[in-house]
Amino acid sequence: MKHITLNNGKQIPQFGLGVYQIKGDAETEKACLEAFRLGYRHIDTAHAYQNERGVGAAVKKSGIAREEIWITSKLWPSEYGLGKTTVAIDKMLSRLDTDYIDLLLLHQQFGDYLGAWKDMEKAMASGKVRSIGLSNFESERLEDILSNAQIKPAVLQVECHPYYQQSALKQRVSSYGTVIESWYPIGHGDTSLINEPVFTRLGQKYGKTNVQIILRWHIQEGNVVFPKSTNPEHLRENFDIFDFSLTNSEMREIRALDKGERFFNMSLADQERMLGSFVPAD
Repeated sequence: MKHITLNNGKQIPQFGLGVYQIKGDAETEKACLEAFRLGYRHIDTAHAYQNERGVGAAVKKSGIAREEIWITSKLWPSEYGLGKTTVAIDKMLSRLDTDYIDLLLLHQQFGDYLGAWKDMEKAMASGKVRSIGLSNFESERLEDILSNAQIKPAVLQVECHPYYQQSALKQRVSSYGTVIESWYPIGHGDTSLINEPVFTRLGQKYGKTNVQIILRWHIQEGNVVFPKSTNPEHLRENFDIFDFSLTNSEMREIRALDKGERFFNMSLADQERMLGSFVPAD
């Protein structure tokens, strides 16, 4: 397992399990426990996923020391605002059944994100949260946060894969030491991406699947990844990428696939309109 040092000195496991779209706490707990058994030590959840209790239960049942497991969760815009976010963080700690959150993110780039950020900075000062960051901030609102933040974001979680490598965004945050975390790391399972000839050829060379080659590329690019799965075999395969390395020329070949193609295309106005009315249950 590889770790990346964040801009606050904390060491985040570079590979983890994402639990987006895993339905219910029981299914989430089961997937997390299997992941822990295989050696995973990083879980990425969110209030909006409605499965934080399953993550917390798995951490408790695993028998692994709390400090050895990295928990990331995210606040929804309905929880943004001075004072309001502090209450939301306490509720999150209760759902996760833990004394602290390793990494807390703002999930979407609308709502009172500046007020929320101030409360997150206070939560760091009090020890309830160890690191703070952003998810889906790619508009000029990213600079709004960066210019107002006393504590700069440790990570920025966005869509990132070989067809959309986020080179320009990495440049925007490079001076802050902000690390890119990738959702849709294999392009939302897009078959044209997964079946690119370069991945097939490299898979044959290294005795790996095409997906494993893509995940290995992310690791060598310095991205944090947490592919979602509830299938024990896929969980094992996804994690089995630390016994080989791609060469510099192979990395360049994969970089050449970048064509600025997203799989999630929704304007900021549509995000606010379609997501803004959602209020996750406690």
